[in-house]
Amino acid sequence: MLARDESGRILFVCPTYKPFLEIPGGLVEDDESPLAACRREVREELGIDVTVGRLLVVDWLPTHGVWRDSVQFVFDGGVLSRDQIGAIRLASDELSRFEFLALESAQSQLRPSKARRIALAHQAVSAGETVYGEFGRRLG
Repeated sequence: MLARDESGRILFVCPTYKPFLEIPGGLVEDDESPLAACRREVREELGIDVTVGRLLVVDWLPTHGVWRDSVQFVFDGGVLSRDQIGAIRLASDELSRFEFLALESAQSQLRPSKARRIALAHQAVSAGETVYGEFGRRLG
């Protein structure tokens, strides 16, 4: 989910189990839609309910290591209010911290394909469109 603060910086979380930043979200469970999974994961990870907006990006990822190929969805989390930000309570078994950063400032802390996907989502917000990508590269 792509959420921003009032300055337009993107909300990033730092997982305890890997060395890269992420945006809030996660895997779908059996019989769960991508939108429902986004809402659930944000609630579990951040401890807040966010109005999840429109679909920004659909991105296909190829097989990598133990992970099969997958389709990633990025939804618009909108602009979080100061009250919402103040209410964030991280799932301590999963996340060590959160911060709002400009995408350019976060690039070195992101996997390259994730950085490309987030850039597509950021562009989609501004353009009012939904983008299809493969491995973080826009197609179509």
